[in-house]
Amino acid sequence: MASRRSKPGIAAAGFIAAATDPFLSKSMQTDLTKQQTPAGRRVAVIGGGPAGLMAAETLAAQGLTVDLYDAMPSAGRKFLLAGKGGMNLTHSEEFACFMQRYGSRRQALEPAIRAFDAAALRAWALGLGVETFVGSSGRVFPVDMKAAPLLRTWLQRLRSQGVRFHMRHRWLGWQEDGEGLRFATPDGERLITADAALLALGGGSWARLGSDGAWVAPLQRRGVEVARLQPANCGFDLGWSDYFREKFAGQPVLTVAARVAGDAAAMRQGQFVITAGGVEGSLIYALSSALRERINSAGQALLQLDLSPDKSAERVAADVAHPRGSRSLSSHLHSRLGLDSLKIALLHECLDQQILQQPQQLAAAIKALPLTLRAARPLDEAISSAGGVRFEALDDHLMIRHLPGVFCAGEMLDWEAPTGGYLLSACFATGKAAALGILSWLRAANS
Repeated sequence: MASRRSKPGIAAAGFIAAATDPFLSKSMQTDLTKQQTPAGRRVAVIGGGPAGLMAAETLAAQGLTVDLYDAMPSAGRKFLLAGKGGMNLTHSEEFACFMQRYGSRRQALEPAIRAFDAAALRAWALGLGVETFVGSSGRVFPVDMKAAPLLRTWLQRLRSQGVRFHMRHRWLGWQEDGEGLRFATPDGERLITADAALLALGGGSWARLGSDGAWVAPLQRRGVEVARLQPANCGFDLGWSDYFREKFAGQPVLTVAARVAGDAAAMRQGQFVITAGGVEGSLIYALSSALRERINSAGQALLQLDLSPDKSAERVAADVAHPRGSRSLSSHLHSRLGLDSLKIALLHECLDQQILQQPQQLAAAIKALPLTLRAARPLDEAISSAGGVRFEALDDHLMIRHLPGVFCAGEMLDWEAPTGGYLLSACFATGKAAALGILSWLRAANS
């Protein structure tokens, strides 16, 4: 990218978007009759996940030469895995609520997601012939619930646009003078140059699918600030007894509510799964950021479970105190509160026998059963990762401030979100935003 090094950064006017692009909000569309797309410019997109593919599509639609590189034999491997249980593309909730899911990085992500929001994402999918529907939880899925047909049609369209795919190309960083991009290939190391580069290399989870975080070291060597990669949407270890682990590992805990002890947030209702070493599942994933940070700061986190969320504390106290006669405690709790054998086993696992025999203390525990979590599961097991290239190292268009012409997008940025369509939404949106940033930067550099 030597030809671009001495040029200025992105113009202050903001993202320049295709006026004919139906997948952008009106506020992001600009009349391109007055804008000249630099002829013959070549962009290297590194990473074949949703962010990289969306960037490649946006750039190719503007007439740029786009080469896409990926370490894996085929593109979109993690995308396909995410769709195995039903391809959750995005979420239909109101925008302000939607953006709250991104926590402390809401402000950094909002311009990109506002420009390519859930409605725009659904319209884009329809443009590929993929109809979507809103499920009972507000999540948005393709009608056939599959990722493969969407990806297959998308790749066909990209190829028809002229995007050139280079698979089994693992990015190694830059050559010593900082200009050429180095790739390890089956035929040996390859050096390429481009007018701009977009890095969309994923996070640090699911290394076997290409997201191994190997990009961290090359960026840090160039002085880019990268927050440590950590597991997000992950399970946690706590150490069950042998009896409990052997009897209940793999079983779901249904209809409960949970919160992180000491957190002001309200109880969140859902379900989770008992694992051999601890807990995982949708309810745990929703709390994983707070749980992980509590473990980071205090060495452990206390998860409080409400085993009877549909009953008030007063009702639970009255039912527990009701005379049980000759019935066992388990039979009594099942009869009066509807607790199943797993919930009752959790009480026995987590409470002293003395508490189990005290109705008032037992009732309180049923509404706030403490589980002490000691560690998050390893990063490679997590659904996604937290950490990555800090937004403070980027300008408003996702370009690395001290590396003109190098842009970042997708999960390799320093943000996290729960499952439910939020992860994919931000990857698609930042991929498009970074591509628009490249267009704007090239035009400014060409002027």
